[in-house]
Amino acid sequence: MENFKIDVDADGIALITFDVPGRSMNTLTGSVMDEIPQWVERIKSDDAIKGAVLTSGKSSGFCAGADLGDIAGGMIGGTSLQDAFDAGWKMNGALRALETCGKPVAAAINGLALGGGLELALACHYRVVGDSPKIQLGLPEIKVGLFPGGGGTQRLTRLIGVQAAMMAMTEGKSFRPNDAKGAGFIHEVVPVGTEVEAAKAWIKGGGKAQQPWDDKGFKLPGGGPYHPVGVQNFIVGNAMIRKQTYGNYPAATNLMKAVYEGIQAPMDAALRIETRYFIKTLMTPQAQAMIRSLFLSKQELDKGAVRPAGVPKSDPKKVTVLGAGMMGAGIAYVNAMAGIETVLIDRDQDAADKGKAHVEELLKKRLSRGQLTQDKFDALLGSVTATTDYDLIKGSDLVIEAVFENREIKADVTKRAEAQLEPGAIFGSNTSTLPITGLAEASVRPEDFIGIHFFSPVDKMMLVEIILGEKTGEAAIAKSLDYVQKIRKTPIVVNDGRGFYTSRCFATYVAEGLAMLEEGYAPALIDNIGRMTGMPRGPLEMHDDVALDLSVKVAKQTAIDLGDRYVPLQGAEIVRKMVEDLGRYGRKNGMGFYDYSTTPKTLWKGLSDLAPVTINDSTPELVADQKQRLLYRQAVEVAKCWDEGVINDPREADVGAILAWGFAPWTGGPITFIDQTGLKTFVAKADEYAERYGERFKVPQFLRDMADKGETFYGNFAGKQKAAA
Repeated sequence: MENFKIDVDADGIALITFDVPGRSMNTLTGSVMDEIPQWVERIKSDDAIKGAVLTSGKSSGFCAGADLGDIAGGMIGGTSLQDAFDAGWKMNGALRALETCGKPVAAAINGLALGGGLELALACHYRVVGDSPKIQLGLPEIKVGLFPGGGGTQRLTRLIGVQAAMMAMTEGKSFRPNDAKGAGFIHEVVPVGTEVEAAKAWIKGGGKAQQPWDDKGFKLPGGGPYHPVGVQNFIVGNAMIRKQTYGNYPAATNLMKAVYEGIQAPMDAALRIETRYFIKTLMTPQAQAMIRSLFLSKQELDKGAVRPAGVPKSDPKKVTVLGAGMMGAGIAYVNAMAGIETVLIDRDQDAADKGKAHVEELLKKRLSRGQLTQDKFDALLGSVTATTDYDLIKGSDLVIEAVFENREIKADVTKRAEAQLEPGAIFGSNTSTLPITGLAEASVRPEDFIGIHFFSPVDKMMLVEIILGEKTGEAAIAKSLDYVQKIRKTPIVVNDGRGFYTSRCFATYVAEGLAMLEEGYAPALIDNIGRMTGMPRGPLEMHDDVALDLSVKVAKQTAIDLGDRYVPLQGAEIVRKMVEDLGRYGRKNGMGFYDYSTTPKTLWKGLSDLAPVTINDSTPELVADQKQRLLYRQAVEVAKCWDEGVINDPREADVGAILAWGFAPWTGGPITFIDQTGLKTFVAKADEYAERYGERFKVPQFLRDMADKGETFYGNFAGKQKAAA
C-alpha cells in the first residue's frame, strides 16, 4: 500500500499510519479508498493483531476529507445510476467493514479531521484527539452543495441526536476538540503528541469492538420521528431548512431525508439510504456547480493558478498600510496573523492608535476562545506599529493604501510612500472603484503599482481582487499574489476599469433593487425576493451595509471623471436625498432604508414618501420572475466585463462573484449560471428583460455569437487555463 503503513507492536496493536505521498495534507483519493478495505481485512484476518490505531503521518492534519476532483468524477461519470451508486457505496461499504471487523479500532486524531476525514474516524470504535486550538473537526460538505456521504449522516446522528447533528451538518460547523467531546462524538482529549499512546491504552484496557448502534439495546439520543420529543426535530427542522435555503439547495433537503429515513433502519440499510440520497444530490446542477466553483476552482486559485510563470517566488516580511480605518486595521490584523511585520500609518497618532486598537480587539477574541496563548497574542500585537512617521516605511516589501476614495488624497500618500520604498517593492491601492491606471499617474514606478482590493470586514471576507493598471508589470502581479497566498485569502486577477469587476457587478444588484423601488415595489417585497434568489441579503439591506453616503461619494467622483458620459444608476436620486437631505447613511449611523435603533431592524417608514408603493402583493409567478431579473442583471454585467476584457477566466469570475458580493452560491457563480441556463435561453430571457426594463439588460454581441454556435464559457476555456506557477 502506498497511502497506509502498518506496524504491529509487541502487544499486538497495529498502528496504521495514513500518509498520502506527495501531498501536504491527507485526502481521500480513489487510491486511498482502494486501500482501506485491504488494511481492514488485515486487521480482521490476522490473528497476531488484537486491535488497531489509525493515525496520520502528517503534521498538517489527520485528513481534510474527500478529493472531490478525484472521487466525484467516478460517481457522476458512470453509465448508469447503478454505476454511480456502486462508486458512492465504496466508502460506506469500506467503513462499515471497519466498524464490524470484530477487533477494537481507535482513531488517534492528531490534526484537523473534516468531511470524509471525520467520517473515517467516526467509523472507529474510539476517538482520541490532541488538545490543540488549531484542530478542527466537522462535516462541512453542505458548503459545496453536498452532505456527508461516508456514513456521517447516520453515525453522527446516532451519537449526538437528530437536532444537534442536523445543526452541525446543515451549518457545516467545525468543532474544537473539547467542544467535540462535549457534543458527544469524541471520547478523549489528550495532550498533543500523546494521541497514539492514549488510543493504545484504551485497547489494552479492554476497548470494546462494537459501535453503540450495533448493540441490541441501543436507543437514539433524543428520540426518532415517532418519539413525542424527537418528532419535533423534523417538524421544526423542515421549517428551518426552508428558511435557510429558500429551496435553492437540494443538499439540505436530501440531508434531512437521509437522516429521517436512515434512523428508522438498521445501520446497513441506513448507509444504503444515505448513499442513494448522496448520489441523487451529487447529480443535481447545484451540487456540480458548487463543487466546481467552491472546491475545485477555488483550490486552483488558492494554489496560484493565475500567477505569472517564471517570476521567482517572494515572501513578504514587512508591509505598510496607509490609513488606519476599519479597512486598514483589518488588513493589519490579517498581516499580523500571517506573521508579517506591519506599519500602520494615519494622519495623526490618535487615528493610528485607534486602528491598532481594532487589531487588538480582534486578537482578544481569538485569545478568549483559546485560539491564542498570551505570549502569541503579545507577539502578534507587537508586530503592528501604529504611527504617523512615513520614514518607518523603509524596508517594506509592499505598501497598501487604504485611505479615502479621493483621487487627490491617494496621489499625495502615494508620492510620500514611494519616496521611502526600495527598488522591487510594490505599491498597492485598496480602492474599490477608482481606475488603477489613473491612480498610477501619481506614481514614479507604475510598473510596480497595482490594485489590491480587500472586502469588509477583512478578517472574515476571503477574497482579494488584484487589479492591473496599463503599466503593471508581471513581477508586481506575482508578488501581490504571493502576498495574498501568505495571508490565506483567495485571489482573482482582473484588468482595469471603473469599479473593476466586483464593485461594478455588485452595484447592479443594489441598483436593480432601487429600480424596483422606483417602480413601486414594496421595500419588504424587494428584499425578500433578493434573499429568495440566494443572495445573502436583499438589495436595500446590502446598500445599507456598504453605506449610502459612500454610494453618493462614488457617484459624484464618477460624474466628475466621466463628464457628459456619466449615466446615473437606478434610484440614485432617492439615495442622494436620503443622504444629503435626511442624513440617512445606512447601518453605520443607524439610519438608512432600515432603522437600526431597535432589534430586529425595521424598514424606515418615511421611505414611502420618496418611493410610493404600488406593488404590495406578490404571486409565485411574480416572485419567480423578479428573482430571475435580479440574477440576470448581475450576470449580464459579468458578460459585459468579459466582453471588455475586465475578466477572462470563468473560474475567477465565478469564485470572485460568490466570495466578493455573495452571488447566489447555488448557481456556482454568474458564468456557470449562464452556462447551465444555456446561452440561447439566457440571451432570449435577457432580451425580454431589456424590452421591459431597458438597455442595461442588453447582452454583448459575443454572447449571441456563442449562443448561435452552441458554445459555453467553460467549454471554450477547457484546456486553456494556466497551471499553478
